[in-house]
Amino acid sequence: MKKNSIIPVFLFLFSAVSAQQKMELASPNKVLRMVVEVGNEIRYSILADNRVLLKDNSIALHLKDEVLGEHPKLSGRKKTSVDETLTPEIPLKFSKVENKYNQLTLTFKGGYAVEFRAFDHGVAYRFVTSKKGDMEVKAEDFNISFPENYTLNLQQTESFKTAYEEPYSHIPSMEWKPVDKMSTLPVLVDTKNQYKILIAESDVSDYPAMFLKGNGNNGLSSAFPKQPLVFGDDGDRSVKIVKEADYIAKTNGTRSLPWRYFVITNDDRKLIENTMTYQLAPKSKLENTSWIKPGKVSWEWWNDASPYGPDVNFVAGYNMDTYKYYIDFAARYGIEYIIMDEGWAKSTRDPYTPNPAIDLQELIRYGKDKKVGIVLWLTWLTVENNMDLFKTFSNWGIKGVKIDFMDRSDQWMMDYYERIAAEAAKNKLFVDFHGSVSPKGLEYKYPNIISYEGVRGMEQMGGCTPDNSVYFPFIRNAVGPMDYTPGAMISMQPNVYRAARPNAASIGTRAYQMALFVIFESGLQMLADNPTLYYRNPDCTEFITKVPTTWDETRALKAEAGQYAIVAKRKGNKWYIGGITNNAETERIFEIPLDFLPKGQSYKITSFEDGINAGRQAMDYRKKEAQIKNGDLLKIKMVRNGGYAAVIE
Repeated sequence: MKKNSIIPVFLFLFSAVSAQQKMELASPNKVLRMVVEVGNEIRYSILADNRVLLKDNSIALHLKDEVLGEHPKLSGRKKTSVDETLTPEIPLKFSKVENKYNQLTLTFKGGYAVEFRAFDHGVAYRFVTSKKGDMEVKAEDFNISFPENYTLNLQQTESFKTAYEEPYSHIPSMEWKPVDKMSTLPVLVDTKNQYKILIAESDVSDYPAMFLKGNGNNGLSSAFPKQPLVFGDDGDRSVKIVKEADYIAKTNGTRSLPWRYFVITNDDRKLIENTMTYQLAPKSKLENTSWIKPGKVSWEWWNDASPYGPDVNFVAGYNMDTYKYYIDFAARYGIEYIIMDEGWAKSTRDPYTPNPAIDLQELIRYGKDKKVGIVLWLTWLTVENNMDLFKTFSNWGIKGVKIDFMDRSDQWMMDYYERIAAEAAKNKLFVDFHGSVSPKGLEYKYPNIISYEGVRGMEQMGGCTPDNSVYFPFIRNAVGPMDYTPGAMISMQPNVYRAARPNAASIGTRAYQMALFVIFESGLQMLADNPTLYYRNPDCTEFITKVPTTWDETRALKAEAGQYAIVAKRKGNKWYIGGITNNAETERIFEIPLDFLPKGQSYKITSFEDGINAGRQAMDYRKKEAQIKNGDLLKIKMVRNGGYAAVIE
C-alpha cells in the first residue's frame, strides 16, 4: 500500500515537470536572450549578457469563450532566421535598414500561435490567431515583472481620452500602484544597471492602442480602451461615448495581432537610432509613393497670422494678404508648403466654405505659381462627416491635410486613422495627424502619413521645457515621426519666460531651437514662427530651411536620456549635427571625434553655438565657420537649456 501510494504522486510530479517546457531564443550576436516557458501559462524572461532584465512575464489573449495562453497545449515549434535590407519609403533615419533577427514560432492547439523575435537591439512578440469568423477580444494580458527597483520614464494620463501631450513622469517601479494614473506608450525603463528598455508596439491595425499601469508588485500590466458602440454630440470636434462594448476589439479571427516590442541597450545612443517600429510594421499598401513629398511648412497658427513691420502694408490676419505673405516667404526660402490652420474656414464643421476674407482657389493658384503647396487643417469629426472632401481637395490642388482632436485610440478610432490614410492616399493627399496617438506602424502601411503630433510640443508654450523635450529622441521620436512644431525666434530661459500669441516664444536658447531641426524627426517639419522674425534672422533662417527632412544615415554621437543628445545625420554628402541639453546647473562641454567623415578631404563647418551670455539671455548665439577633417575633435559647448547646430560640407 505504501509503495502504491507513492507511485501516483511521483507520476504526477513527473507529469507536471515534463509539462513545463522551456525554450530559448538568442539575438544574432548572442547578447540578448528570451527564455520562453510553456506550462499552465505562457511566460518569458529577457536577459542581456546573462543578466535578467525582465523576469517571468506572462501573456494571454482573452476571447469571448476562451483564454489563449491559459493551460496552453504546444503542438509545434519552429526557428527561422532573417537577414535582409529594407528600404523605407520615407527615410527619417536611414535610407537602408538592416533587418536581421532570429524567430521562434510556437503553435498551440486551439488555433493560435505566438511569434517571438530577437534582434541585436531588442526583442518582440505577437499573437497570431486562426479562428473562423470574427472574434471578440475581451482583454490582452501584457504583464511585466521587474527583478529590481527600476526607474520608469512615462507619460501618464487620467483616462483613455488623451492627445499624448502630458509631460513625462519619472517613477520608481516599486511605487507605481494600480490606483495611480496609467501611461501611454512608449515607456522607457531605466534598469540602473547599465541597460535601458524602451517598451512600444507596432502593426496596430483594427485594434486599440495599449496603455500600461502599475500592478503594485514591482511590475506593470496592460490596459485597453473598450470598443465604443454609441456616440452622442459633444461640439464641433469631439463626440461623447454613450455606450461601450464589453470587449476591446471585434475583429477577424484569422489575423496577426500587434507586436509588443522592447528595445534593449546599454548605450543610450542606440535608442535614438532605433528602427524597430519600421522593422515590425506591415509593408506599404501603396504601389506608387512618388507623389508623397516630405518637406517643411510655414505655419501661421503659433504666431496668430500676425506679420508686421515696414514691409507689411496690410491688416494682418486670416486673410488673402497674410496668406500670400506666407507663400512669398516660403517661396523665398524653398519651403515646400504653408499650412492654413484653424481660421481658414467659415466654420469648423464645413470643409468646403472658406471664411469670407479668403479666395482659396486664388491662393492655391498663387502658391502653385511660386511652387508652394497648401495644407488645410480640419477637425477629425468634420472629416468623418465629409469623407468626399479628399476627392474635392485633390481636385482643387491641395497637397495634404492636418487632422486634429482625435484624442482617442480605441479600436473605432484606430480604424479611423487607417480609413483616413487610405482615402487620402487614393486621392494623393498626405496626412499630418494632430491630437493623436504616437506612431504604431500605420505610417509604413500608408506612407502618406508623414507625421503625428502625439507629443508635448511648442503649442504648450511655457509648458514645453527642454527638461521634458530632451527625452523625445530617446522615447517619443524613437518610435516614429513627431510634429513638435519647432522654429521659435524668440528664446527665453525658464526663469524669465513670459509669452503668448502673437508674440509666442520658446524655452531654450536660439541654438537649441535650431538644433531641433536636425534632431527631431518629422516628414512635415514646421517653421512655427512669424515670417517677420525669420526675415530679421536670415542666417538662422537660411540654415534651418536647408536642413533635410529625410536622411540617408543617422549617428547618435553623445547621448544620455533626459540629459543631452548630440546627433549627426547625413543626406548625400552633407552632414548636419544637432545638440540639445536640459536645464543643467553648469554648461556641458563635449569633444566629438569626426571619424564619421571620409578620410583625405577637408570640410567646411558652419556652426551655430550658444553665445557667452546665452545662459541668461537665451537669444545670444555665435555663428562660426572653420575647416575640419577626419581625425579632428569637434568641441561643443552648451549652456543650460542650450544647443548646437552645424552643417559640414
